[in-house]
Amino acid sequence: MVSREQKRAVLHEKLQLLRSITNSHALNKTSIIVDASKYIKELKQKVERLNQDIEIAETSSQQPQLPVVTVETLEKGFLINVFSDKSCPGLLVSILEAFEDLGLNVLEARVSCTDNFRLQAFGGENEEDGDMIDSQAIKQVVVQAVKNWSESNNDG
Repeated sequence: MVSREQKRAVLHEKLQLLRSITNSHALNKTSIIVDASKYIKELKQKVERLNQDIEIAETSSQQPQLPVVTVETLEKGFLINVFSDKSCPGLLVSILEAFEDLGLNVLEARVSCTDNFRLQAFGGENEEDGDMIDSQAIKQVVVQAVKNWSESNNDG
């Protein structure tokens, strides 16, 4: 008799554990098992969705991502940010050449090229030129420099 009582106690304990793991509020065995089954199906669906997300992320990461370019107009000049999550050898030179072609003086710049590429430059217009430069023109020139750099790196 003790053996049967022990088995019941162990079974009851395991059902309570299953109930708590699956966040079930059921009281009888059958309902606890049904809730556990639903919980397992939900977990399977989550795993499938995560696998799909991983697949999408891997597919998009295989396509070369161009650096992100932003340009803000400041009171006396422009703040230009260029960021890429990977290192971009030679990109800085391309961007600085684009600034020079545009007649933009770089007054201050911070650059990181170790694991990723990050450029933050503060530039002002060359006052010798009478032409006014707007932030959209700067962005277009920098984006074109990035594209030219990307194409020259993909060819080689």
